[in-house]
Amino acid sequence: MNKKGIFQGLIVGLIANLIGLLTAAIVLSKFSGRSDGIFTVLETAQSENFLGKLISLGAILNLLSFFYFIRKRQDSHAAGVLIVTILIALGTFLIKL
Repeated sequence: MNKKGIFQGLIVGLIANLIGLLTAAIVLSKFSGRSDGIFTVLETAQSENFLGKLISLGAILNLLSFFYFIRKRQDSHAAGVLIVTILIALGTFLIKL
């Protein structure tokens, strides 16, 4: 496998997860009925122990990028996205402990 492709897949996976996390926080702040900012929502999520759920929701975009790379036959990129997704799953598991 191509190491450059794996690294690019790692970067794409991290960015996709970050965008998904911020999107979930924005949606949650809009539907909360209050005018909370994104950082307030993330702080509340951490204090009320549902930050792991928000991070997991953010990982949904990794699924889209993974299948995009598979469809374009860029297996190295897809492997990088898969590695990031596994690391995020482990991270959310550790947050739950």
